[in-house]
Amino acid sequence: MSDESDPICPLCLRPIPPGVRQSRHHLVPRLRGGKGGETVLLHQICHSTIHAHLSETDLARSYATPEALRAHPEIGRFAAWVARRPPDFYAPQQMKRRARRR
Repeated sequence: MSDESDPICPLCLRPIPPGVRQSRHHLVPRLRGGKGGETVLLHQICHSTIHAHLSETDLARSYATPEALRAHPEIGRFAAWVARRPPDFYAPQQMKRRARRR
């Protein structure tokens, strides 16, 4: 059960109650200049979705804010979908394979 003092996930805007799978997301990836930079607390399912759809380069260049992440077509659809689920909802993610640049 969530309470008004629980942190809010900046991607799906649901509360993050204690004991729910969660993780910190570097808005600018550490390997792209974000070491020591701002982080946000997300539900684990939200964090996994971000990294399934965007490379670290894309995150650093164009998606370094929660608002920009929600504006991404696939992540925005996911955020709207998961927002209708209970705060403790979790389902394993099917990780997409991003094309690797050589």
